[in-house]
Amino acid sequence: MNSGILLKILISNDDGYASRGLHTLANIMASFGDVTVVAPKYHQSAMSMAVSLGMKKLAYKPLPEEAPGDWSYLDATPASCIKFGLEYKYPNRNPDVVVTGINHGSNAGTAANYSATLGAADEGALNGIRSIGVSIQDFSPEADLSGVEKYFPDIFRFLMENWPDDVYGLVYNVNFPKLPADKIKGIRITRQGRGHWEKEYMPWDNETLGNYFVFSGSDFKKTDLHLEEGESAYMMVGTFFDDEAPEEDQADHRNCDDGWITITPNTIDRTNYAEKERLTRLLAQKPII
Repeated sequence: MNSGILLKILISNDDGYASRGLHTLANIMASFGDVTVVAPKYHQSAMSMAVSLGMKKLAYKPLPEEAPGDWSYLDATPASCIKFGLEYKYPNRNPDVVVTGINHGSNAGTAANYSATLGAADEGALNGIRSIGVSIQDFSPEADLSGVEKYFPDIFRFLMENWPDDVYGLVYNVNFPKLPADKIKGIRITRQGRGHWEKEYMPWDNETLGNYFVFSGSDFKKTDLHLEEGESAYMMVGTFFDDEAPEEDQADHRNCDDGWITITPNTIDRTNYAEKERLTRLLAQKPII
């Protein structure tokens, strides 16, 4: 990446436009070029690549008081915010890079499958744009972002300067540990870790919900649930179970837990090519039709 070239940078997140992580990311990226932010109006965690279809009105609002760059919110999913940004902020749908985050909460391991921060980055990749998602292992609105501020600029330069031209739908998933900058051990290139959640639903309880989740400063869309006769209210929380072998040291979530910044290359192409070839050989040996 030529340091003299100003990039066109489209930014979004899933914590909402008021999130401190989003503002920190915008400030970091402003040193690389022209920043455009289209973020959700409300918190939109775990929406993956969900889009807000045309069955309802989507509220849009410019935010001229925000800086740096051109800011606005859309009352829609993060992937929808990227779609909107490409449609209305760039005449040729051509930002140089999409960067999403800084997500308050880890998106390492199988959290990546649910993450709307990564879902927004995936939307960029789906449109042929270089895309990076950034997260930190801390749900607190006051998370220490000094590590991201110190190290992400060089990580961004490294990724942009070494981006391959022959990998379809590449998205880099960057996760920072819950540590101040001077305590971070370094950077590791990792693979997505394995794990799952259990005990994911429990009866609705405001106090318990507050103990489980401390979100990142944006207002939540308050929705009163009017229960019909016979209905009861539940909420999704869950306990994470690590499915990695005891000796495994390549998983992103384990490395991040151990104090490392992790960079995990993902793609939006869900094809398992090894399995494709295996089934092709089997079918050739014993045709079904």
